[in-house]
Amino acid sequence: MVTAPNQDPSLLDRDKVPSNTAIVTSPQLSHNYTINFTDAMSRDLPGVALTDTTGNPFQRNLDYRGFTASPVQGTPQGIAVYQNGVRINESWGDVVNWDFIPEKAIDRVTLYPNSPIFGLNAIGGALSIQMKNGFTWQGVEAETFGGSFGRVQGSVQAGGQKDNISAYALFESAYDRGWRDYANSSHINRMYVDIGARNDDTEFHVNFTGADNLLGNVAATPIQMLNQRWSSVYTWPQTTHLQLAFLNATLNHDFSSTWSFQGNVYYRGFRQSHVDGNGTDVESCSRGRFLCIDGVNDNDPIYGPVGGPPVPNTLGTAFLGEIDRNWVNSNTFGGTAQATNTDKLFGRDNHVVMGVAVDHGFTKFNASSELGTVSDNLFVTGTGIYINQPDAGLSPVDLHATNTYTGIYLTDTFDVTNKLSVTAGGRFNYAQIDLQDQTGTNPLLNSSNRFQRLNPVIGATYKLTPTVTVYGGYSEANRAPTPLELGCSDPNHPCMIDSFLVADPPLKQVVSHTFEAGVRGGFGANLATGMLTWGLGVFHTLSDDDIIQVASPLGVNNFGFFQNAGQTLRKGIEAKIDYRQERWNAYANYTFVDATYQSYNTLFSPNNPNAVTDPNNSDVSFVNVKPGDHIPGIPAHRFKAGVEYLATDKWKVGADLNVIGSQWLIHDDTNQSPKVPAYWVVNLHSSYQITPNIEVFGLINNVFNQHYYLAGAFYQTGGFASTTRGVTNLMAQLTDPRTFVPGTPLAAYAGIRAKF
Repeated sequence: MVTAPNQDPSLLDRDKVPSNTAIVTSPQLSHNYTINFTDAMSRDLPGVALTDTTGNPFQRNLDYRGFTASPVQGTPQGIAVYQNGVRINESWGDVVNWDFIPEKAIDRVTLYPNSPIFGLNAIGGALSIQMKNGFTWQGVEAETFGGSFGRVQGSVQAGGQKDNISAYALFESAYDRGWRDYANSSHINRMYVDIGARNDDTEFHVNFTGADNLLGNVAATPIQMLNQRWSSVYTWPQTTHLQLAFLNATLNHDFSSTWSFQGNVYYRGFRQSHVDGNGTDVESCSRGRFLCIDGVNDNDPIYGPVGGPPVPNTLGTAFLGEIDRNWVNSNTFGGTAQATNTDKLFGRDNHVVMGVAVDHGFTKFNASSELGTVSDNLFVTGTGIYINQPDAGLSPVDLHATNTYTGIYLTDTFDVTNKLSVTAGGRFNYAQIDLQDQTGTNPLLNSSNRFQRLNPVIGATYKLTPTVTVYGGYSEANRAPTPLELGCSDPNHPCMIDSFLVADPPLKQVVSHTFEAGVRGGFGANLATGMLTWGLGVFHTLSDDDIIQVASPLGVNNFGFFQNAGQTLRKGIEAKIDYRQERWNAYANYTFVDATYQSYNTLFSPNNPNAVTDPNNSDVSFVNVKPGDHIPGIPAHRFKAGVEYLATDKWKVGADLNVIGSQWLIHDDTNQSPKVPAYWVVNLHSSYQITPNIEVFGLINNVFNQHYYLAGAFYQTGGFASTTRGVTNLMAQLTDPRTFVPGTPLAAYAGIRAKF
């Protein structure tokens, strides 16, 4: 049985779902075990791994089966995420801002693979987040904890009901100084409020999520710097200010014992401003008298027409960088109407869900790049000189984007026998994406794009015994290119990801074809009064016209574009086992993901030491990707295990092991450089119930203080050019093009929680 976006998964028999679903409940999300929502997903959802390109604990990438849900603009997204039935992948780039989600207000999270019913982006799966309300959670709770790197976090939640009316509210605030050098601090403020009413047939809720967060980012750092100092930073400042106002109203109504309606309408306002200190493609020219793009042709000034008056160098002796800024302002409206029927068919149980969903977004996007100077500690200071050279793909952006996504879906689960259940259905998606240049200088950026597809799903489950079920299914899903990707797909005009947009050729939509099969079971009373659950499955997802990010042909750091890369394949196995007894529990799971290209591609790879130089242009290098080459940035092996023991009636202790296999560096698409090494981390946790209402808890993460890398890529070596001729570049001693995001060292936290 495939769960639709507005259906409560707790009302469905998960054993009839022909895929490997998983649920995380509120107690598992407790800070007794992890300090962030994404850390909890990694701990409790088999197959999920975290990668990191921002160096911020609140902005990690969630990887599942080789597909990603990421808060980073420009990351190709492959997982749909829902909160109370609303798709929260943002309109502009389908990103998922994990820092917006009020952790303590989550009731449960359900992971669904192999289902097109969740609409666009669900090519790798979907996460459905259900929040608390006054009917499901009552009481008052206050919690505070703190620890390493200046972490201080607190929350207050309260919920209750009186007769048919309920209310719930949560307020959370956190500060983390960060462990990297310089500006890496984060300030989190978020809230969630729900007001509800119900009678015998109807339940209605209005809820609001608000957030105002300031996050310090630290990009990957050259390996030579990390070898000297683990906390070092390569260029700063890098900050992101994110704000959210999300209002949602939900209605559930039972027309009869077999017919019901589920629906919602919502508004989501998203604001983001991003500041990023970087290197630059600007150099001095004409013996240091002028400032030019590349410093090669005196007719390419940093602003003004090519061949026009040169831009004088007024900076004296300085090393050059730039500050890239962008602003996103999105307003999204939409809703879903869904009907469910459970009338018997031919005397057998039958469950039908049908619905329609509409999401309409309007985004204003602005970006600029200011020339800067780089100090000895790699801080970039703005000079008030703005780069505006369209011929080099460097010019301010003022863009309006409108996108409307419409979906019509139906799924039916029919019990053929008492043991065999068959699910079939599909969803039709229609995406409209329009881009409109507001500067008047780049009319070629204007475009109108339409994508449509009918995606089927079929599957079955069969009970071999009352406790053992086999399952199998096939599904298709599609992902339309985002406005960001459509505006940045021209290799001749690469973009500052996620800043600059230029006129581009169209992209095709991604279509995935997934086969999945497995067996699962559980045993109870015969295992010494404990409960054992287990599962073993395989999956095979072939994606047509997959969209990838390609580096700028000229090798400028952080510049690139998007292109279709033909077919890609992600296949693997999943195994899990869980044992729970009255006083202790243990778990272990393993996932293997083999992610490969299935088409020949020629990709620009400018800073890759194994790339081939273009014989017609020595400034351009590329790699020739062949079928079977592995997709970079996706760990093949993931193993997790843990145990928790109730030492006394009040005291719990536990440990978790997380092992992540090696992965290829991003943009090493031909797999020739050394991999990002595999790593393992052990975390400890403990809690003590002082009274029935007061509990203290503590965590030690990375208890053995392992040094490991979360991700790696290539960067442009050579350092920062001086405005004065003959002066050696700043950081010219860095010659290794590899750059990595280091993992968090040993960290300890302690807190207290009181509930009344």
